Amino acid sequence: MSQPFPTDPADRVVTVPGGPDGPGVPAGAVPADAEPEPPFAPDLSIGSRSTTPYEDYVQADVLTHLQHPLSDDPGEMVFLVTTQVMELWFTVIVHEWRTAAEALRRDDLTVVRDALRRSAYELEALNAAWKPLARLTPAQFNAYRSALGEGSGFQSAMYRRLEFLLGEKSASMLVPHRGAPRERAELEKALQEPSLWDEVLRLLARRGYAIPDAVLRRDPALRYEPDPAVEAVWAEIYAGSQESDLVLLGEALTDVAELVWRWRNDHLVATRRAMGAKMGTGGSAGVAWLEKRARKNVFPELWTARSHV
Repeated sequence: MSQPFPTDPADRVVTVPGGPDGPGVPAGAVPADAEPEPPFAPDLSIGSRSTTPYEDYVQADVLTHLQHPLSDDPGEMVFLVTTQVMELWFTVIVHEWRTAAEALRRDDLTVVRDALRRSAYELEALNAAWKPLARLTPAQFNAYRSALGEGSGFQSAMYRRLEFLLGEKSASMLVPHRGAPRERAELEKALQEPSLWDEVLRLLARRGYAIPDAVLRRDPALRYEPDPAVEAVWAEIYAGSQESDLVLLGEALTDVAELVWRWRNDHLVATRRAMGAKMGTGGSAGVAWLEKRARKNVFPELWTARSHV
């Protein structure tokens, strides 16, 4: 731990390497009237003989050397780093939603709300990552677009896990990952597991609400489709005490759903500005495909139930 310097500057002489420091100053010493170091300055000897504890924990050297631009355009670096930052946010958000799903199975709504609340802050940070890319002109994007080849964001395995947790299941989305065994195995597992919304509906059924058996027993590997009976249950919940744990859960889920919608919409707007109606790099219809995605509601009955309260 760092130690404070003596309070009397006359008592303070700090040795430093080097030759004569000037008239009347001993070699290798700092004059007593020199500007003092701040109290409790960091101990610079930590990590001087190996990697620093910070590096060991954060792996910053790995992270900051993962950027390998494929064009000479200086704008490609921000595109590459921003995309990598998004992947890190996908990773932590998936972690939060898996934590919430596990807590739902235990009926621990305090842990569920805490995880959802954290994920809302993380989604805000994720959405802010569009800012460096949101004002690209077509010419600026075209300067390095060819470096992407057939690469596209929909090929992100971690983003696909995020979508699966939201109930947006599709076995066909595993196809791009056939050549990556670990990614494919993780995605196959996520495809077969109940989504976050599935776990919410199972909780409501355990609480005595009339969730249809067809909803509870449906194949979790299929995309979730809205059900009017589920909508009626949420209308009943929202008509009750606004301090109930289920209303608080519904609002935490709605915060997440809104931020996911904003993410999709920001993606749509950034793409429209950068490339107009051109085909996407991964073979999609580009803006048209993103428009369809942006129109879909996450946790749909939470939105439609509001019309019946």
